Amino acid sequence: MEPLSTRGLPRLSWIDTLYSNFNYNTDGYDGDAAEDHKSQDGSETMPFIDESPTMSPSLCARGPDGEAISPIPPEGLLPGGDIEKGLEMKKLVLSGFLASEEIYINQLEALLLPMRPLKATATTSQPVLTIQQVETIFYKIQDIFEIHKEFYDALLPHIQQWDEKVAVGHLFKKLASQLGVYKAFVDNYKTAVETAEKCSQANTQFQKISENLKVKGPKDSKDCTTNVTMEEFLAESLEMKRLRRRLLSQYKAGAGSFLGRGRITLLYKPIDRVTRSTLVLHDLLKHTPKDHPDFPLLQDALRISQNFLSSINEEIDPRRTAITTPKGEARQLVKDGFLVEMSEGSRKLRHVFLFTDLLLCAKMKKTSAGRQQQYECKWYIPLADLTFQLLDDSDVCPHIQVLPEHEIEEIKIKISVIKSDIQKEKKALKGQSRNVERLRKKMNEQESWLLLHSPTIPFRIHNKHGKSYLFLLSSDYERSEWRESIQKLQKKDLQTCQLSSVELQVLTSSCCKLRTVHNIPVTSNKDDEETSGLYGFLHVIVHSAKGFKESANLYCTLEVDSYGYFVSKAKTRVFRDTTEPQWNEEFEIELEGSQCLRILCYEKCYDKTKLNKDDNEIVDIIMGKGQVQLDPQTVQSKNWHVDVIEMNGIKVEFSMKFTSRDLSLKRTPSKKQSGVFGVKISIVTKRERSKVPYIVRQCIEEVEKRGIDEVGIYRISGVATDIQALKAVFDTNSKDILVMLSDMDINAIAGTLKLYFRELPEPLLTDRLYPAFMEGIALSDPAAKENCMMHLLRSLPDPNLITFLSLLEHLKRVADKEPINKMSLHNLGTVFGPTLLRPSESEVTKGHITLASDIWSHDVMAQVSVTWVQVLLYYLQHPPISFAELKRNTLYFSTDV
Repeated sequence: MEPLSTRGLPRLSWIDTLYSNFNYNTDGYDGDAAEDHKSQDGSETMPFIDESPTMSPSLCARGPDGEAISPIPPEGLLPGGDIEKGLEMKKLVLSGFLASEEIYINQLEALLLPMRPLKATATTSQPVLTIQQVETIFYKIQDIFEIHKEFYDALLPHIQQWDEKVAVGHLFKKLASQLGVYKAFVDNYKTAVETAEKCSQANTQFQKISENLKVKGPKDSKDCTTNVTMEEFLAESLEMKRLRRRLLSQYKAGAGSFLGRGRITLLYKPIDRVTRSTLVLHDLLKHTPKDHPDFPLLQDALRISQNFLSSINEEIDPRRTAITTPKGEARQLVKDGFLVEMSEGSRKLRHVFLFTDLLLCAKMKKTSAGRQQQYECKWYIPLADLTFQLLDDSDVCPHIQVLPEHEIEEIKIKISVIKSDIQKEKKALKGQSRNVERLRKKMNEQESWLLLHSPTIPFRIHNKHGKSYLFLLSSDYERSEWRESIQKLQKKDLQTCQLSSVELQVLTSSCCKLRTVHNIPVTSNKDDEETSGLYGFLHVIVHSAKGFKESANLYCTLEVDSYGYFVSKAKTRVFRDTTEPQWNEEFEIELEGSQCLRILCYEKCYDKTKLNKDDNEIVDIIMGKGQVQLDPQTVQSKNWHVDVIEMNGIKVEFSMKFTSRDLSLKRTPSKKQSGVFGVKISIVTKRERSKVPYIVRQCIEEVEKRGIDEVGIYRISGVATDIQALKAVFDTNSKDILVMLSDMDINAIAGTLKLYFRELPEPLLTDRLYPAFMEGIALSDPAAKENCMMHLLRSLPDPNLITFLSLLEHLKRVADKEPINKMSLHNLGTVFGPTLLRPSESEVTKGHITLASDIWSHDVMAQVSVTWVQVLLYYLQHPPISFAELKRNTLYFSTDV
């Protein structure tokens, strides 16, 4: 076959520079690959596949110093412009991918060249390899070659004859639909590697063949032929060193390199091709208009590819060889991560390492700049001696100090402000990084503090022959993962072990090179080009679940990540005594830089004797758990995205839709003035002939009757469908309101009250007075602030004022129950402040609001929200305010503001 060529493909003058800088477009052997794909202890590795959408090869250009830089095409070609520019970028992405596809096909062909003579000699009297050995080593390579050759031949003319009508989505979808060949390849992978290793050691002729391959390059390259060994040929020059390191973060136990040591296994290359195709699909979707015929086809191809990579990841055993035990067995690292330990009454950040026979807890030693990091072992427990048993009645459960939620929220706001300052510095300084580094350090301190003080879920480790240890986690998902990993290892015939001081020192020293988690998960440790996640509201409908073998009482919880840790955000009802629960419940979840949604499915336990003293609640059994990446291109659409998470034989079906912060927070007046939602409060009270709207009175009454002791009342989301049902009956003034309220979940009623205030056409404290409230709360003199803030209340229309005072007294009564419901005045101020003060869209567009042009951005919202909370908190902390007293004092004050 003639060498393939991309000569004649359309290129701009700057694209050649991109090609020379991007490993993405040069698949040749990288001299650093030998080190990058070798663990520091010399062990062989099986790369882990990273299907993250953030790993885009379009970000991996290298500057003169070798550091990664973001490529900036000439002005007019930047992504995100008009359709014409977007299509031009799409053409460039395709051209680059086609160039790398050419090299990949040449390399596959080079691998097939020795296969043919090896097959021919297998039937002779002096075979180099047997037929079975040849077929095992080269399993499915021919099929993969033919698939990609057909794809290349079909794609090339489309790019050579490029215009805006060219469609290539069907080619990528067809390529993705043939991934079953790759699955067969992967299933055979370990056998192929072991066979090749044995043949290389036993047969010098085969080894010589593997060391003298010639790989053809493109015709327009300077060197058309490259001499490489077989291992070099298939050793992958991955598109990014950062991607290499992520790929190497998980390992296949026992797999050697193919015909050589110290380099990535040569048979891994086809799998990396799927990874690369997935990355390219992300880039193509960025530059393809949603109404283009390619868009749904590329989405389908991306979904198929991601599902394939996820299934491969699940089958990879994430273990790395550490050191040899005294018995001559390999001790391997199975899992590691940062956890918060309660030690001597205070929280300590630890790095925990789970090996095949023991659990080791370490802390990072302080080292001077430039010196290698070192760990200090705090304790270890042999897995044979480790238990999760509950505390006896005689044991004392230590009190876990939990910080007030408002302190957590204040730190989050500080972090958002610092992020905003960093972006401003970057734009202003144009490369001078002293202030940026100072701000990054400050943000790291705040995020580290947050990571240390946020977790509250206990995870207790017991040593049968010694003391117990307590970790605090932020997520039940994470606690389950650690417990399951330990229990899986404990199923083997483990013997207790006692490490000598030397053995412990060697093992602890090895942790630096064996760890898979290098940094605490904070924003300041991420690369600039990594996605910051989604900010806004994720609407999730949990439809149903299948796959349960026995009837049970079942429910689901939803978790999302935020500020480096996961938080539980919503919970379905318990569906009782069933194998196929049908929840069909909708939730609105606020996202703060979130990238992942987790779903956990539980069996509810009603047995009071199974009380877990660690968290003082009944222990419910996790039946399954799973997670899905929140890909902006998938969820940021007007339509619901239906998906299924498979977990431990269980399938949970759900739908999700993302609403950006600007859309979700805008006030939209109702077109129908006959209802109550979206209608001015003065109109509603006049129609009802009441001082406070009926909906406010009834919701407050119901919450105080049966929800005032509810943990997280007003903070925990109610079911969206229930809230919409209540909204409908209040809008139609149905006679069923009271019956419906008495039967409805209390969180839905609380959510309805919040929704009413949120959907008012203008805030309860009015658009007219908004600037004055913002200025009044900023006054330093207490007396001046008191006079101003009381004067502003007097200036409110009577329906607004009376309703506000009624709500104020209700929230104070809720806060009185803080020891039970965990809702302090600060928490309630955080929930209701933005709802009662956020200005209407008309005021923002008129320019009456400070920072009007940026009012809906995340960083500005975070700063403004602080003031909104402070205003409400001022009145919540104030002694009781009487309407009559306020009106008496009206004579002494002007009402002009």
